[in-house]
Amino acid sequence: MSELPERREHHSLSMMYGTYADILFVLFPFLIIGMQRLWEGRLYETLLRPDLSIAAAILAGLAIGKFVLGLVTNRDLGRYKERIVFFIALTLFVVLGPAIILILSILGSAEVPAFVTFVQPILLIIAISLYTTAVSISNILTRFGMEEARTLNDENSAWSGDREMGKPRPAPLDLPRRTGNDPTA
Repeated sequence: MSELPERREHHSLSMMYGTYADILFVLFPFLIIGMQRLWEGRLYETLLRPDLSIAAAILAGLAIGKFVLGLVTNRDLGRYKERIVFFIALTLFVVLGPAIILILSILGSAEVPAFVTFVQPILLIIAISLYTTAVSISNILTRFGMEEARTLNDENSAWSGDREMGKPRPAPLDLPRRTGNDPTA
């Protein structure tokens, strides 16, 4: 029994590392751009360019993908549909829409308003939060669906009782192997 909590903790830790690896992978090109601008003494310009909004839009798209994955993984999880659809709508409304509007506005305008320097980092932080939430929800629903299916299979399986009673299971189908000399092949 003590092995199960350790396994769940290990799975959660691995999931967390994988999630943050994804985030770092997405943010890596923008880090390089920021370091180049820092080298040139134009770091503040990064906040006035659409880079952070692009990163937020990418993470929002990934989050929507994870939410959809959690939604379609197991059809028995229909009772969670409304919650997942809410998070998809929240991601679209709070992150993806504003990020796209900012990208287009920044690229189409000669003068960028000062509030953009505050909005873009906040948008990126919200996108990171929603992505980690999406990964967590997707993995929880996937794991819950797999555990539920395993429990149902164990309860409904005709062979589960036979295994417990010590009866032998049927032998697997043994098909003859094809040889290179077979004229019918």
